Amino acid sequence: MRDDQRRPARDRLGAAFGACVLLGAASVAAGPVGAAQAAGQASGTAKAPAPAPACSSAYRIEQRLDGGTVWRMCWHYESNAGLVLDDVSYQPKGESRPIKVLTTAKLAQIHVPYDDGNIEYDDLTGQGFAQGLQQLDPAECPGGTIKTVKVPGAWDPAHPNVQGLCATTRSRGHAYRMAGEKPGKVYQAQGKDLLVYTVNQVGWYEYITEWRFAGDGTMTMQVGATGTLSPMDYDAGDGRGWPIGKGAKDYATSHSHNVFWRLNFGLDGSPKSTVEQYDSKTTQASGQLPKTKTTRTRVGKEQAGDAVGARWWRVVSSAGKNKDGHPRSYEIVPGHTVKYPGRGYTRHDVYFTEYNKCEQFASNNLRNCGPGAGRSVDKWVNGQTLKHPIAWVNIGFHHIARDEDQEPMPVHWQGFQLSPRDVTAMNPLTPPALVDHNGHKEQEG
Repeated sequence: MRDDQRRPARDRLGAAFGACVLLGAASVAAGPVGAAQAAGQASGTAKAPAPAPACSSAYRIEQRLDGGTVWRMCWHYESNAGLVLDDVSYQPKGESRPIKVLTTAKLAQIHVPYDDGNIEYDDLTGQGFAQGLQQLDPAECPGGTIKTVKVPGAWDPAHPNVQGLCATTRSRGHAYRMAGEKPGKVYQAQGKDLLVYTVNQVGWYEYITEWRFAGDGTMTMQVGATGTLSPMDYDAGDGRGWPIGKGAKDYATSHSHNVFWRLNFGLDGSPKSTVEQYDSKTTQASGQLPKTKTTRTRVGKEQAGDAVGARWWRVVSSAGKNKDGHPRSYEIVPGHTVKYPGRGYTRHDVYFTEYNKCEQFASNNLRNCGPGAGRSVDKWVNGQTLKHPIAWVNIGFHHIARDEDQEPMPVHWQGFQLSPRDVTAMNPLTPPALVDHNGHKEQEG
């Protein structure tokens, strides 16, 4: 349960956004809502440098990573969704032009139902997630920049500006490792990601929303919950909690965190992507080794899907191919999830819906989308043909508290990845000595 006494009630007032100063290799700013909806696609070579995207330089993030990959994007901050990334493009070494990946990407809901059935929350659209943007200490953004965000509808209109957005780089360990053909020769590289994040407080929880961009084209989206256990959520009588503290007197009430993301793909600058589902089935005939067959099914109409067995999905470009002639795509790779069956919109891992500007939040959608349209993503899967697909990813976590959650609570993460599949003809971080290793190659004897 949320404790309203933790912060005073505040009026929601509309506000314009402020600009920020560029600093270092990564440039970051808070731009007006909708200021960056169209990405500039141009050559990234020295002779014809890539022009700025539609957002101004103050509203842009651009970072060159080890290995030569450049990520570019715009961003703005919304009054309910918080941080929104716009026009995300990826330009690995060897590509003369940025490859657009996403038109927009944002959180679409954090749904928090309690096990005792007494209450549930929609943190984005019902609990002031965006207004709870937290001030970041410089130590939280090592080697990066912290920028000012002017929060629209700030609860305290006299203080709408928050030093609340960090853009930095963070080591991720091995990008690859491979023993060479010659004794003692090892090819290896240590990778760094571009990391963009905010921290938003909702009641006693603080949510760290991370967006990570790797040199090989992988994107990682995750939310980490931290803060503290709410002192209002102890009930020794319902039998649904966990004893916290001395003996078995105080029980913290168990609950779920169902986090949704909304992804509007724009692969190679076109919204007309296609969605494909892959299923692998293993069979074994008597006296033979097992065989596995993978089948592809085009998802032509809106669909709610579950990552059961060896199933996976990819979003495929209709406008571009890599240098091998293969269509570019991104695979959706869900992380560990605990599915919450209590609501229709939390019963599936992914949803693919046809683009509708009105459909912005996976539950408790604030806009009225018309008679019978419903207010949650499960209601929008109604058989429309997918021409401009929107992907919704749902990752759940069942939080059964433990003694170690006091205090402060260690961060527990939930999220997923977008993994490049045939975006480039080879690993974009391939060392020069191995650039001819494309396709079948006999090992030297």
